[in-house]
Amino acid sequence: MTITENKNANSVELIVQGRLDTNSAPELENKLKQVAQDAQTLYLNLAGVEYVSSAGLRVILLAHKLMLPVGGKMILKSPSSFCRQVLEATGMDGILSIE
Repeated sequence: MTITENKNANSVELIVQGRLDTNSAPELENKLKQVAQDAQTLYLNLAGVEYVSSAGLRVILLAHKLMLPVGGKMILKSPSSFCRQVLEATGMDGILSIE
């Protein structure tokens, strides 16, 4: 998995590519904890994610929860078709903002 960060005045976009699973989820979690404090809006771009496991879903939900106390929001951007299917199957598409 690779994570690319694009930052501007009020937002941060993390572009995630590869597999978001038990092995890679801790890396994304650490990155989220670093950037969530500095942004009003966190974009999590999942267009390049080919697989997401339950560990990956937990980290995505954590991103949402990290933004709430600071009055910010997390938006999933362009989830891959696999990610979208998993989000729909788990009902997370009704909880999270998806573009």
